[in-house]
Amino acid sequence: MSAVNETLIRDVVAEVLGKLGGTATATAKPSPAPSAPAPKSDSCGCSTKKVSAAPALRGKFGVFATAEEACEAAQESFLQLKQKGIAARRKIEEIVKTLAEKNAEAWGKIEFDETKIGRLDHKIAKLQIIKLVPGVDWLRPDARSGDHGITLEEFTPFGVVGAITPSTHSIPTLSGNIVNICAAGNSVVFNAHPSAARCAAIAVRAYNEAIYRETGIENIACIIEKPSLDSFNALCKNENTRLLLVTGGPMVVKAAMQTGKRAICAGPGNPPVFVDDTCCPTRAAKAIISGASFDNNLLCIGEKQVFVLDHVADKLMQKMSENGAVKLNSSQVEKLTKAAFTITPGQGGGCAQAHTNKDFIGKDPAVLAQAAGVNIPAGTQLLFGETHAMHPFVQEEQMMPMLPIVRVKSVEEGIERSLQSEHNYKHTAIIHSHDVENITAMARALDTTLFVKNGPSAAGLGLGGEGYLSFSIATPTGEGITNPRTFTRVRRCVMVDNLRIY
Repeated sequence: MSAVNETLIRDVVAEVLGKLGGTATATAKPSPAPSAPAPKSDSCGCSTKKVSAAPALRGKFGVFATAEEACEAAQESFLQLKQKGIAARRKIEEIVKTLAEKNAEAWGKIEFDETKIGRLDHKIAKLQIIKLVPGVDWLRPDARSGDHGITLEEFTPFGVVGAITPSTHSIPTLSGNIVNICAAGNSVVFNAHPSAARCAAIAVRAYNEAIYRETGIENIACIIEKPSLDSFNALCKNENTRLLLVTGGPMVVKAAMQTGKRAICAGPGNPPVFVDDTCCPTRAAKAIISGASFDNNLLCIGEKQVFVLDHVADKLMQKMSENGAVKLNSSQVEKLTKAAFTITPGQGGGCAQAHTNKDFIGKDPAVLAQAAGVNIPAGTQLLFGETHAMHPFVQEEQMMPMLPIVRVKSVEEGIERSLQSEHNYKHTAIIHSHDVENITAMARALDTTLFVKNGPSAAGLGLGGEGYLSFSIATPTGEGITNPRTFTRVRRCVMVDNLRIY
């Protein structure tokens, strides 16, 4: 296996810190105290400084100082799980789902206090729905029989999975990953985002304590106490790490895919919404607000920009205003844009570059409204305003409860604009239409992993629609919504000319 490209990893930090207004340093130094603020970091969980969790967390039950220690413990736990079989996998699944729901309020608050982004009620809600993540029953073997015997194909584990988790949904992503990964028979080591490292370690320790009591396996889900560039590198290179799961931006996806190990990568999204003149404006408005306002639009599947046919745009915006959203006028949109983005001129006559101001990511609508110079009613779910198609709010995955509305003259233009703004991430797209031909045309053009019709974006994960849940959506590498089968190898067992009983 090739080593992780150190230059590339540091480029990850430089790129993301540039967007967030931070500065990458070449060396890693410990934080002065456990209560020190979390260092600047990239979206993959790599940091240029090391962060501290509570000292009492380290040691037993999954929390380790180094990637080497964590991987060694996880390998031993994988071998134990292999011996204990399917019953132990089911017990782990049950424990994680039960504890996530039981501790949703407490853990949601701990994560909210640590990250200071999103909405507390939605942090809690994301933990309450871990029960929707598929488990052991997802793994059904396939059997064939014929004149020459039988063939059985089974889904078997890899071993230790190295997982990178984001700050936007730290405990929920981690919890869902444990269910999927361990249901498949693997163990896992997490390198959490530094700004959400302590809450992640608290959850990992609680899960392991309960799993040990019930199964005797102590470290089935491990975490590195102080995530850093070095720990990310070491996790990827460790010989026990057989598979990588990365939830992050394009640079960390690239870094993971260059390790020489198989990587399942959940990358960025910039989901467009197209609204035509056959939809129900009230239903569309409610769905758009529900999706774009959830956790202050931190979800990668959340509605990020709306393209609407010109002659129904006013009606849609009226219905949005009637259902909990507040419209900004052009001067207010401009003022907010100047606060929310840093615009730098393009080099060599190229296009200007917009960098999102981290102080606005995941903040409440009231914070954005203040920057826009407008007072809004308490309980406002979302801000929106008209922009042009190349506006930073349209082109950037801005992760704020502010939705740009762009008028288009035709269905063809709406689909074309949606395709351009999605940037070929092939992540998520939404349409509000009762015209099957329009729906089909957009589905074929955008070719996204999630395509939601006449509902909020979260319906694509089974919340308001049908289906199962996962907070890791592998678009760059093509696995889609991750489930236990994602973390397995397919093995074939063949018996020639025997055991066929008919």
